[in-house]
Amino acid sequence: AWIKKCWGGKLIIKGILDVEDARLAADCGADALVVSNHGGRQLDGAPSSISQLPAIVEAVGNRIEVWLDGGIRSGQDVLKAMALGAKGTMIGRPHLYGLGAMGEAGVTKALDIIARELDVSMALCGYKDIREVNREILLPGTFPGSTA
Repeated sequence: AWIKKCWGGKLIIKGILDVEDARLAADCGADALVVSNHGGRQLDGAPSSISQLPAIVEAVGNRIEVWLDGGIRSGQDVLKAMALGAKGTMIGRPHLYGLGAMGEAGVTKALDIIARELDVSMALCGYKDIREVNREILLPGTFPGSTA
């Protein structure tokens, strides 16, 4: 809590993969947390971010914003994360691929592609508003905590 007082701005903690760490983040007054395994580069055996998301949202999602980072490559990935309770997602590689291929215009194109894919995926699931999306759009057995 002391760091939030010193900072004065919003405190967002990234790198959360564990329910207990999520609870600690909420207890210390963080405004949001980001479920992330840092691209899987720090610890080879770390679980994927999306596999940890449902339990973390269940534990602290009513107290703190929960975002997802890692594995977001398409609009469908964004939709799945939102259906599992994330308030938003972050991307790393897609915009870098765009930058490498076409510079600034490539970054814009990569983001446009993801946004378009998200719109189409939502429409195919019968939704117009991302805030209405929930786990009902996911097949049972395709996410942690569900059974086939």
